[in-house]
Amino acid sequence: MRFVWIAFIALAALLLGVFLWPSRPAERAVSTAEEPLPVQRTAWVTSTRPTPRADSVVTFAMRQLGTNYCYAGNTPATGFDCSGFVQYVFSNFNLPVPHSTALLISVGRPIAREQARRGDIVVFTGTAATSTTPGHAGIVISGPGEPLRFIHSSSARRESGVKISQVEGTDYARRFMQVRRVL
Repeated sequence: MRFVWIAFIALAALLLGVFLWPSRPAERAVSTAEEPLPVQRTAWVTSTRPTPRADSVVTFAMRQLGTNYCYAGNTPATGFDCSGFVQYVFSNFNLPVPHSTALLISVGRPIAREQARRGDIVVFTGTAATSTTPGHAGIVISGPGEPLRFIHSSSARRESGVKISQVEGTDYARRFMQVRRVL
């Protein structure tokens, strides 16, 4: 019976040592506000790199002009859907955005349509006249005070793929939901 108790106590001590040892990186990641996390030990710390210039983002996006449309696509080799295109462009600058238009409406911060500038994300409803949920997205290429123009991957029958469109005077004006700033 003594052997069983010794084994039990040794196992309990081993488990306590594994879970309570203060110098383990996994335990250091669960930290309090008084003790800042070291950047090199956590994967979720925001990058300290400078934010890319909007012009760089737009220039990179423009290089994709003419790339085919592909449902759920997110590379130039296979083609892009709208959110896959936005994700691909921003990921090139180490700015993670979701591959989902429904989630793009929540990234960054909202910006008034009149204040939209190059590199902002623009979100529209779906094409159905009664649609009220996000269904399309692109990247703004115009500046404040100019007509809102954006680059996007479109599934339009006449001209699909990565192209430039304008909001004013088109069906996109009716479908407009929001501009989001991530830069």
